[in-house]
Amino acid sequence: MAGRPGAAVRSLATSAYRVPTDRPEADGTLAWSATTVVVVEAGADGATGTGWTYASSACATLVDETLCDVVAGTDPMDVVGAHEAMVRACRNLGRPGVVACGVSAVDVALWDLKARLLGVGLPELLGRCRPDVPVYGSGGFTTYDDATMVAQLERWVGHFGIPRAKIKVGESWGTEEARDLARTGLARRVVGESAELFVDANGGYGRKQAVRVGRRMAEDHGVTWLEEPVSSDDLDGLRLVRDRLDLDVAAGEYGYDEPYFRRMLAAGAVDCLQVDATRCGGYTSWLRAAALAHAAGVRVSGHCAPHLHLPVALHVPNLAHVEYFHDHARLDALLFDGVPPVVDGRLRPDSDAVGHGMVLRPADADRFRIG
Repeated sequence: MAGRPGAAVRSLATSAYRVPTDRPEADGTLAWSATTVVVVEAGADGATGTGWTYASSACATLVDETLCDVVAGTDPMDVVGAHEAMVRACRNLGRPGVVACGVSAVDVALWDLKARLLGVGLPELLGRCRPDVPVYGSGGFTTYDDATMVAQLERWVGHFGIPRAKIKVGESWGTEEARDLARTGLARRVVGESAELFVDANGGYGRKQAVRVGRRMAEDHGVTWLEEPVSSDDLDGLRLVRDRLDLDVAAGEYGYDEPYFRRMLAAGAVDCLQVDATRCGGYTSWLRAAALAHAAGVRVSGHCAPHLHLPVALHVPNLAHVEYFHDHARLDALLFDGVPPVVDGRLRPDSDAVGHGMVLRPADADRFRIG
């Protein structure tokens, strides 16, 4: 056992990186040309744990100015205690958004640190109920031309053996229905009849529009998953769409605390709850959200950050899958060593790895560094 009684968290080091996308990207309600990742490295007793969030570089400022003092000196075996102390320290800052993302990065780093001090893999530390986790390919941005989208879909299904894929719809706040339907039909032809086809409107449709378009996507193209057909803040709207359609309605990626997920579940708004460990409060809060969903008889899906989600996704019994999001899969390979591979449509952990197995690769990351 690498850890020893009396060990304490000695440091939290932050760094921020801005990585340009490989081509312009957009969904139904937002466009972007780069992704920012804030990395936190927690040190104790000669070991280092790594966590990160895909969010504003302001998260690094939060960690440096507020969370460092909270976590310094804490017992690295007591991650839950450190998590609670961070949340309490941020009371007057407001938890959603940047604060939750900063807490998430630190929490993941502390769980990784704990496992490394104990000399075990994080999946073994948490316990797991499956040997690997299914993923779905996610991208299909509205800015893609047909050839680009086809190539991406073919790579997921052919090269990675992923039997489920998701594209973005709701283009231009739902004003391009004809193109949404045409692209969905093209995606179905590419992935074949045996693969599952998902669509994500990112809140771009109105309530009745979502029902109308969603029905056509399901009936004409076999879509089985409609993500954020309306704003995720419109719980009544999500419930209406869910009640009117046979396909699964999913949302939850903007959940920054446990009460958010409780409200969404209590409203009967979703068939599958999406939870993002880089936003909701790290592994600690992700596991709590998954437990809430399990108690409600609802499945969970890891939103984005596929490699970071692997340890907790292995742990929960009500997992549906993890999102193999194009941006984050690409970014992780650029910045980190130890990124687990997708094999036959599933993510498998390295049985010899300690912690979550991933470490920052400064030699390659530094060219993207902004802070």
